[in-house]
Amino acid sequence: MAPATTTATWLGALFESLATQSVRVYAQAVDATTGHLRTKNTDREVNLIVEGPDRRVVAIEVKLAATVSDADVRHLHWLHDQLGERLADRVVITTGSDAYRRRDGVAVVPLALLGP
Repeated sequence: MAPATTTATWLGALFESLATQSVRVYAQAVDATTGHLRTKNTDREVNLIVEGPDRRVVAIEVKLAATVSDADVRHLHWLHDQLGERLADRVVITTGSDAYRRRDGVAVVPLALLGP
């Protein structure tokens, strides 16, 4: 039997992979590109960057959790500071059951509700 941390890491990677595949399919349908952001010194990372033909960006974090903490969205806030109005939205994809917008403006969307 695998240790709990190994199982959690594996499940997290699988969940992120499924979310990435879904986002890429929806992005391609509207001629948007999908990428990943990691700074050169690796202190900042955003799981998915979706850029539309108009160069506006949606930044997405993927979390294998039903709840979202302030720590989970810190890189989304940093990117907003970098891009300003070019950042159309900030989103966290979760395993939760309800979609909502946090007080700081970040959208929280369960993978099960994600769609075009």
